[in-house]
Amino acid sequence: MKGQTSGSYTIILRLEIEPAVPFIRIANAVHETGGEIAAVDIVSKSKNMTVRDITVSVSNAENEAELIESVSKIPGIGVVNVSDRTFLMHLGGKLEVHSKVPIKNRDDLSHVYTPGVARVCMALHEDPAKAYSLTIKRNTVAVVTDGTAVLGLGDIGPIAAMPVMEGKAMLFKEMAGIDSFPICLNTKNTEEIIAIVKSIAPVFGGINLEDISSPRCFEIEERLKRELYIPVFHDDQHGTAVVMLAGLINALKIVGKNMSDIKVVFSGIGAAGVACTKMLLAAGVKHIVGATRSVGIVHRGAAYDNPMFQWYAQHSNPDNVTGSLSDAIDGADVFIGLSGPNVITVEDLKKMARDPIVFAMANPTPEILPEVAEPYVRVMATGRSDYPNQLNNVLCFPGIFRGALDCQATAINEEMKLAAAYAIASIVGEDELNEQYIIPSVFNNRVVETVRKKVIEAAMKSGVARKIPHGFA
Repeated sequence: MKGQTSGSYTIILRLEIEPAVPFIRIANAVHETGGEIAAVDIVSKSKNMTVRDITVSVSNAENEAELIESVSKIPGIGVVNVSDRTFLMHLGGKLEVHSKVPIKNRDDLSHVYTPGVARVCMALHEDPAKAYSLTIKRNTVAVVTDGTAVLGLGDIGPIAAMPVMEGKAMLFKEMAGIDSFPICLNTKNTEEIIAIVKSIAPVFGGINLEDISSPRCFEIEERLKRELYIPVFHDDQHGTAVVMLAGLINALKIVGKNMSDIKVVFSGIGAAGVACTKMLLAAGVKHIVGATRSVGIVHRGAAYDNPMFQWYAQHSNPDNVTGSLSDAIDGADVFIGLSGPNVITVEDLKKMARDPIVFAMANPTPEILPEVAEPYVRVMATGRSDYPNQLNNVLCFPGIFRGALDCQATAINEEMKLAAAYAIASIVGEDELNEQYIIPSVFNNRVVETVRKKVIEAAMKSGVARKIPHGFA
């Protein structure tokens, strides 16, 4: 929404304020330019000058510049410094390495390094499986990217992608106690990426692929899944699909419809769109239609350069209809947007079946804004945190990897992903479920453990678990 402030864009103004200046003048200047004061701290105070830090939420860079100019024009005010809280949190990076045991004397050194470490090395040489008990492998995930499809930013390269990958590693640690590290590769070559990941795999218990552009991401993931003996998971595909399905499970409870009876329309058939479609097919949905702005409705009989479009045509659109996205949405029970802003209208919503469900997941601007869609939609969800029903991958990947690592799974398969989706949905109790609450908060401390347990059970049943964790029969 235009002009909406967000805690993710916060600046700190350090001001020198002369005694005669009333603080209300500063507050008015901030509010008149669209800012919102979040905190005021006194840095120092003397007879002639007070230095204060004013923490202000702003909506965008233009708003920030206007606000600073407005405050600086107040007589008796000096702007000492402007800090962006987001940038401050990234100073020096967001990760560091800690030793688990101290090294205080020669004896400690002889155990963790030479000469004692040689015995551990030989034990691993004789039995590589002991890496899960004697090295970091059992609890460490590589977050791998080439920086070609970062958030809503696109192909910005491996260096610019690093803050996102660091953030992902933080979420692994904070949510599930998993150690992870960003691996940002300076190549877009599919074969090179596959070779590099295979070469570094001995260190890691799992590989999380992130922000790799479509359709290359499909081949990279499929090849690595076939050629490695540890879980490989492309979160942009499968994390999105798992959380989407979790939301849909609960949304269908509200409208009283079954998976096998609904018509689902997708806008966007990239990595996430294909994965979501596969997930819905696995969950029992039979009628799916996908469309893009460039090719319209994907259908059999058309020739597509993208091999995934060819796959899509063979596995969706049972009536083989043609036309535009607007044509596809006629009579749909569910709309799932994984494309871009403002691709559907109120007129499109009016053509949907009774009690329509709309998951407008494009970020930062959804396919249709909730405030526009609300009068015409029964259940609405987005990918944003400032609206109800945020469909966020953080609900998925920490618990899935926690479960996969704990049972030393060789893969993350469809059974495990479906189990994760139903586990996430189960967090919202029947007495809590309503149109504004179909998915739990990312800060709900039950999510990771619930997902972990169901993922382990599914891994054991499907035969990919190499270890049975304590408490599981």
